[in-house]
Amino acid sequence: MTKPLKVNAYMAAIPPGNKNPEKPKLIEYFIEGVGKVGDKGQIITSFTYEPADVGVLQGYVHPGSKHVPHLNLRRAVLEGQKGMHRRTVIADANLFLAYDPGNTQGYLRYSYDGIFPNSGEYCDKTGLDAGRWATLRDRLGIQIKPWKRHGDYILITCQRDMGWSMQGEAVIEWLHKLLQTLRRVTDRTIQVRFHPGDKKNHKHMMQLQAIGHKVRYSSPSVSLLKDLHDAYCVISHNSSPGVVSAIEGVPIIVLDPDRSQAAEVANKDLNTIENLNYDYDRESWLRRLAMSHWRLDELKDGSCWSHMRKWAWTDYI
Repeated sequence: MTKPLKVNAYMAAIPPGNKNPEKPKLIEYFIEGVGKVGDKGQIITSFTYEPADVGVLQGYVHPGSKHVPHLNLRRAVLEGQKGMHRRTVIADANLFLAYDPGNTQGYLRYSYDGIFPNSGEYCDKTGLDAGRWATLRDRLGIQIKPWKRHGDYILITCQRDMGWSMQGEAVIEWLHKLLQTLRRVTDRTIQVRFHPGDKKNHKHMMQLQAIGHKVRYSSPSVSLLKDLHDAYCVISHNSSPGVVSAIEGVPIIVLDPDRSQAAEVANKDLNTIENLNYDYDRESWLRRLAMSHWRLDELKDGSCWSHMRKWAWTDYI
């Protein structure tokens, strides 16, 4: 055992008014697991950043986020840790949520320092445990389906309007440019699935119609899995539905591969939409994704920290 590490987790970085019990639990359980591995963990309840070998946050903050107390604390932790060449664990959404909408299994995704493949460390380059993917697969009832080579429509999955995943670009501007390009390379039916958390979806539809785009729209009440059933392919900027699409055997085209969790198994050129590539190793890719997904009980018993601890010291800056 090397010298014990000091790990600080920040309860006040959880949004005020939170009603999701798994958010405070992940902070509590992560620190409990740190102790079981032999390191020194503590929960910080104030809005003050305290330097440590590793910080722990529920949620991330991007450059354009509002300046409110819990987000300012996240900024202070990330910037303070980075300034000392130290890391921050970030708990983010489960990429397999379509298979467990209520997240009854308690899986969340954990990385260091960022939440995109090009900015975060997902601790998945070495020490892969094939059993993790097998367990996750069986618990969620996931089956890797053969690639489809037919379908009734192209499904476009959108991000939130002006969201940080889109680097501030308006969803209508993105869709307008995308649809113009698509109409030059295919005459297939196009169906748009707006982000379920975007409250301006009806306005977006009206804007697209006013521009003159003739497309279909997914119903907000229809699940992603149902939308994928009859799709020929999915076009995504970098959103998580690309992961589900690949599992379901629906080919993907990602337009922001640097930030997409599905880039490894995706096409990347709209011009290939009528000649898609299907030669991807999805099993190896999913084994890596599984290494960043942990249940709450695995935080509590130290399994998650025991794995992530190997990446706690780094010369990444």
